[in-house]
Amino acid sequence: MADGDPMGHGIPEIGRRATAPPDVRAWEPVVAALPWSRPPDRLWEDGPRQGTWFPGGRINAATACVTVHAERTPDRIAVLWEGEPGDRRTLTYAALDAEVVALARALRGLGLGVGDVVALHLGWIPEAVVAMFACARIGAVFAVVPTPLPPEALADRLRALGARLLFTQDGAWRRGTVLPLKARADEALSALGGIEHTVVVRRTGIDVGWYEGDRWYHDLLVGARPGLRRETTEADVAADLPADHPLQLVSLANRRGRPLAVALGTARSLALASTLHRAGIADGSVLWCAGENSWLGTQVHGIYGPLVVGETAVLYEGTVDVPTHARAWELLGRYAVTTLVTTPSVLRALRSWSFELAIGDEPISPLPELRRVVAFGEPMDPEIRDWAATGLAGHPVSVADGWGQVELGGIVLLDNPIDGSRMPDLGETLVDRAGEHAPDGAPGELVLTRPWAGTLVEVIGPRETLDSAHWSRLPGSYTTGDVARIEPGGGLEFLGRTDEVTSVSGQLVSLGEVRDVLLEHPFVAAADVVERRDQLRGRVIAAAVVLTPDGVAADPTLVARDLGRSVRESLGGLARPRVLLLVDRFGDELRGVERRRALAGIPVPEGPEPRKVTWAQVLAAAEHLV
Repeated sequence: MADGDPMGHGIPEIGRRATAPPDVRAWEPVVAALPWSRPPDRLWEDGPRQGTWFPGGRINAATACVTVHAERTPDRIAVLWEGEPGDRRTLTYAALDAEVVALARALRGLGLGVGDVVALHLGWIPEAVVAMFACARIGAVFAVVPTPLPPEALADRLRALGARLLFTQDGAWRRGTVLPLKARADEALSALGGIEHTVVVRRTGIDVGWYEGDRWYHDLLVGARPGLRRETTEADVAADLPADHPLQLVSLANRRGRPLAVALGTARSLALASTLHRAGIADGSVLWCAGENSWLGTQVHGIYGPLVVGETAVLYEGTVDVPTHARAWELLGRYAVTTLVTTPSVLRALRSWSFELAIGDEPISPLPELRRVVAFGEPMDPEIRDWAATGLAGHPVSVADGWGQVELGGIVLLDNPIDGSRMPDLGETLVDRAGEHAPDGAPGELVLTRPWAGTLVEVIGPRETLDSAHWSRLPGSYTTGDVARIEPGGGLEFLGRTDEVTSVSGQLVSLGEVRDVLLEHPFVAAADVVERRDQLRGRVIAAAVVLTPDGVAADPTLVARDLGRSVRESLGGLARPRVLLLVDRFGDELRGVERRRALAGIPVPEGPEPRKVTWAQVLAAAEHLV
């Protein structure tokens, strides 16, 4: 982040036992605008993990985001969707509500209800949004599972989540080809118990296997649509849920080999989405979040944000370079997008494509409606920010860099908000290793001293790892694990993490888990995994390995491919190292953080080929850092 004054609220006392109260001024109007079935007794009360939000309140996310708007403005467009092959759908609030009510009725008919976990192994298609809100309507808890996960990793994820029902689709379009989602799900489920039903969306028309418990999505809705039944039954009523009822589960990077997920509360997610949408993110009424639907930011700021305030969300199924590099500009223009939310990696790709298109046969059309670009998921370089502000739309637009965490529910800081006076105060500051305020200009860990409404409500997995990381070290404050420093203009420059977790294209990846997979390979004697900066892709994972004698004798290109395949099959494609350093040895001169910093800073040419590096070069890189 850069520009603005994120530290301008003042620096509260650090390390006290009592939690500072939240910024009531900013949260109260947001809470007052939500459609509660029972308003909360108070905004917040003190307690563990910086207290409890909205005690006594009751609310349903499907009602707040869909039904109330279907009643007030039924013909207003809620969702504009386009598939990678070019097919399109438009859902008004009335149409979306009818689909949600029908699917909710069908899910109840399968025996699902409050507290049951539903996994969404779906691409970014309208049925995914319908499923999210149908789960919310009946009080089930959904979890969006990344579609690129290989079967073994998918099975591990479903096992950790404890899902009773799985949504998937026959196949998903991806870069002009079809990913066999149903086949992957079948392979994962063959080694897994607990999934009682699999609901399959017919998307591509490919042949799929069929097993007991499988149901087509469209068949499930036959007879469940409201217009086909005259009577109103209990199955049609939205569940009346407490404010802290989990809306969704979000998996984090594994900790110490154990899966970890957090539950985000219903009212907390709605309050955060509404606040950030109005005060921080959106300019205009049509927002497109160009990101993977498994990213929390895409769900919170790409769906909840626009819909909770009754505006329009754009969904796109595929990647923005298919069939040509002009696709992103076509989507922005066709749907008159006013706010684009995406990652710096996507903006970096768009910038490179814009140069190609400028000298080719597909000139870029201006985008007069686009007013705002918000980046999230990783730091945004100054040159990418400048291009987004002046070169993306054909006219100047407002640009903001956002920072947030899954544990906090989404984006929480913006360096250039729409209305900074309405952004809640987090009491953010930087501290050194002793927990004292970091000197001006010096790196420090970002700490939040005021409670934040979007913060998680529960932990599934090793709870102690999150408690020690966020709440135990500085009682009364939330330690983020992100290292930053204050720039001369008052903004924050994020430098990395204090732990071995990094964000790659908005997804959390455990560097320790990647290292463990590499060490299992018979050709690897030692390994380390670090985060590096790539000029085109931004933040990437790099691996440094010391090979066994058999590995040294093998073809290095084949070794690199096999190592990458091992990581991809175990942890998914985002965890695959994009840079592989073949080091002759690891000496004792550098260990732990010092070695990783040197490996991250050692100059090597960019490219997919493995690079041979000597330990002497690593030591030289370490001296240069000093």
